[in-house]
Amino acid sequence: MTERTPTEAARDIPEATVARLPVYLRALTSLAESGTPTCSSEELASAAGVNSAKLRKDLSYLGSYGTRGVGYDVEYLRYQIAREIGVTHDWPVVIVGIGNLGHALANFSGFRSRGFRVVALLDADPGRHREQVAGIDVRPFSDLASIVEVQGVAIGVISTPAHAAQDVADAMVSAGISSILNFAPQVLAVPEGVDVRKVDLSIELQILAYHQQRKASTADPGPVALDGVGDAEGLDDLDGRVEAPA
Repeated sequence: MTERTPTEAARDIPEATVARLPVYLRALTSLAESGTPTCSSEELASAAGVNSAKLRKDLSYLGSYGTRGVGYDVEYLRYQIAREIGVTHDWPVVIVGIGNLGHALANFSGFRSRGFRVVALLDADPGRHREQVAGIDVRPFSDLASIVEVQGVAIGVISTPAHAAQDVADAMVSAGISSILNFAPQVLAVPEGVDVRKVDLSIELQILAYHQQRKASTADPGPVALDGVGDAEGLDDLDGRVEAPA
């Protein structure tokens, strides 16, 4: 088997492949927990919800970890993917914005098992500073810089209302955080070298609504009568107001 260091692999792994690696890791974790020692590319692809050709191509960027006639060693491949995406480390995470979503994120048990450790919960509302969520005290947002320095925080999570998100991002960058997961419905402006991943639940629902509408139209198309004015104007009104997923 040939192995490549994470630095070597990171130079040329396509972004789409990087996005699928955590999916493969989750599938391998499930296989390992069920006691499966080895699996074929077809079995792993089925568990991950992709086709086997795509999976084999994705894994080829990491090295040659399969054995002809045997398949993949589940634990070994699981470790190699975890190593490539950096979750063999214990990454300190801070969550800013402890409303309903912030509470849910703080209580998410999957962080710890996937290589992330929530070290601080911050909120600008003094009324929340008496709270404790998942065993962690909610602290003032003004403590961000000192927490980042002391805890060596690598990743910041924003779960604030949209109007506060940019200020929070600016403070995170100023404190030294260079990786941000943004749940606020707001496009963030950050300096070069700062990575932002955006999770917009409303956009995901709108995409599902689009597909649901297409399925409904196919089942019962009904009469179509467009006057060429009203509908086009309605679409024009939407232009620029609906964000594309990050």
